[in-house]
This record gives sequence, structure tokens and C-alpha cells, in this order.
Amino acid sequence: MALTETPTTDVAVAEPEKKPGRKAVGHWLSLVVLFLGALVFLFPFYYMIVGSLQEEPDTSLRGAVPTGGLTLDNYSQINERVDLVRSLVNSGIFTGGVILGTVVFGILAGYALARLHFRGRSTLFAVMLLVQIVPFQLLIIPIYVMIVRTYGLADSYLGMILPFAINSTAVFVFRQFFLQLPEELFSAARLDGANELRILWSVALPLVKPAILTAILLTFIGPWNEFLWPFLVTKDTELQPLAVTLANYISNVAGRATNPYGAILAGAVVLAAPAVALFVAFQKHFTASNLGSGVKG
Repeated sequence: MALTETPTTDVAVAEPEKKPGRKAVGHWLSLVVLFLGALVFLFPFYYMIVGSLQEEPDTSLRGAVPTGGLTLDNYSQINERVDLVRSLVNSGIFTGGVILGTVVFGILAGYALARLHFRGRSTLFAVMLLVQIVPFQLLIIPIYVMIVRTYGLADSYLGMILPFAINSTAVFVFRQFFLQLPEELFSAARLDGANELRILWSVALPLVKPAILTAILLTFIGPWNEFLWPFLVTKDTELQPLAVTLANYISNVAGRATNPYGAILAGAVVLAAPAVALFVAFQKHFTASNLGSGVKG
């Protein structure tokens, strides 16, 4: 008895109808919400810039739309009363020294807390977390006595830099990044005979560049805007950073300017511009990470 094959017919399976309209509406709605959030966030910066360029002061909300002429006189008056170049150099030295100390000590401490096994590591980490809840203003008097009277570092860059050279927040950031690295990388390096410093330099650091950039930005904002501590350490205008110089200008000189309101906003723009530029330049690198790139499989 011969078997006959029954031809099979392809049956088209009906797919559920897609609703592109609903997806498109949700997409555009999310874009509108994000745009409104960005507008609310950027409006103070826009208002600050526009106010600093106005000839006539307008402190109302209508001042966001300039009706008169725009001028750079407010900035030129700052440059006439304040040595901006010298102040920027002082801020660069102060901020750069703090960033260097924060990154170096933060990497070393963060690596030790994350990858080295020693007695009291958990206790030391807990103490470091407790340090973060202590305000710097609470410690400013004993630190001032120690830096100025004990160490004799008044009127010096080192006296301004030293209290900020170690940042517990940066240590925490580096520790968390080092903990995310695959253990196989460290085991393979130790099998090859590499010591801990070699492992840190050749294995760990290339993989935590986002943490380094994040620590640099977070550290930059603090000393760049700091005016209280440098003002206490030195009264020499040749050493004072930009924040102290602009604070003195706003409190003592801006009130006698042609446009006091515009002069104050111009000082704020000069102080904020480097921090905003640094963030815009490096923000795309903060979330980039290749933690698993060194592991096969």
C-alpha cells in the first residue's frame, strides 16, 4: 500500500495589528516633558546671561526678554576693578591642586578599601561614611588654627589646598567603581606576578575612567566656588582666587557701578562659565564604561 503525501498549505498567521499612533504619541509626549524640564533647568542661566548684558536693570520676570540694547559694559567694569587674569590663575592653581590631591588619594584609598583585605577594613569604611555627614563649616575653626598657626601656611597656596586634598566622597566613588571590576582581571594579574601598584596602574585605572571624570567634576565645583576658606587663609589679593575676588567686588564695588544689578549677574556669569564648560565638555564620558572588556566569554 503506497503512502501518498498530503501537500501542506502555508497558513498565514495573523499578526496582531500594531498601533503606531499610540507609540508615536507617547514618544512625542516624553519629548515634550523632557523639553519642558530642560527649559526650567536652563532658564536661570539664560536669565543670568541676559541680565548681565542689559544696559538698564530690570529685576522683574520681563527682564528675560531684553527690550533695550545689549552691552558688555558690565564685564568691562569688572575687568577694570578686578584683575581677572590673576584671579583666574589663582583659581586654577587652587582648584588644580585640590583635584590632583583628590584623584591621587581617592584612587589609592578607594582601591585599598575595595580590593585589599586587611583587618578593620569595614570599620574604616564606616568611619569614612560618617565623615561625610560632618559639615565643613563645623571644622573650619580647628582647621584654621592648625593650618595657619600650627603649620604656618597662611598666605600660601598650600594652606588653601591642604584641607581639601582628601575628599571622602571621591574615595566612595572610586571604591564603588573598583568593586564592579571583574575579579578575574585581578586574579590573572597576580598569577603573572604583578604587585598591587602594577595592577592598579595597568588593570584597574584604564577601566574606571568614568569615575575619574566624575570625581574631577565633583571636585572642581567645590574649590572653584569656595570663597570662605581662601579668604580666611590669605588677605593678599595677589593670591585670592576668582570666587573671593568676585565676592569682594559684588559686596564692595558692584553697588556703585552704573548698573549694579547687571554687574552682579556679570560676576556670576564669569564664575559659573568654567564649571558649565567643563561639564558640557566631559558629560558624555561620565556614563561610558567598559568594565567587562578585559574578560573573555
